[in-house]
Amino acid sequence: FVEALHEHKRYLDVHTAVRLPSRLLTKLNAQRAHVEIEFPFFRMKKAPVTGKPGMMDYDVRYEIDAERGKPGSFTLTIKVPVTTLCPCSKAMSKQSAHNQRGIVTYSVRFSGEPVWIEDLIDLIEDCASCQLYSLLKRPDEKFVTDHAYEHPVFVEDLVRNVAVATERYKAFSWYRVEAENFESIHNHNAYALVERTLM
Repeated sequence: FVEALHEHKRYLDVHTAVRLPSRLLTKLNAQRAHVEIEFPFFRMKKAPVTGKPGMMDYDVRYEIDAERGKPGSFTLTIKVPVTTLCPCSKAMSKQSAHNQRGIVTYSVRFSGEPVWIEDLIDLIEDCASCQLYSLLKRPDEKFVTDHAYEHPVFVEDLVRNVAVATERYKAFSWYRVEAENFESIHNHNAYALVERTLM
């Protein structure tokens, strides 16, 4: 197993990782192979107004199966932090609305070529009230606050938005999207989930 892993040296992306279990079938003379890989994925993001760069991290997991004589499967799971703003709070308030940080846990199973992690992060962040940044100056904070206010979503809206965006792709056979909001004015969190097999 270690020998097969080291064949990839330091480069193991969505396109090379999918071949690892098949390589194990040959090397180990096995009937079935299952590989799980978890790692932090770092991405440089620039603040929306000042352009100041900052590093964001996302938790990523690959689950890859291969079985002799059968098509394999590759499931990618990514956790993306986002901002949401409550539409109900906005509707009944004169000047503001409560918002919260949330985590979207997004799993997709590929039917064809895998999609880049960066593209999946973009898909999720576009569905929230606003994306998160690691470095914000005052003009950036104003932008983030205003943008969230103009794009309010409940946690249910968030998972529904991601589901709709997912189904525009032709690359997936199954998906599950979960969102948990760490509520700022309640003593509980809000949670929603959508799961669907596409083919």
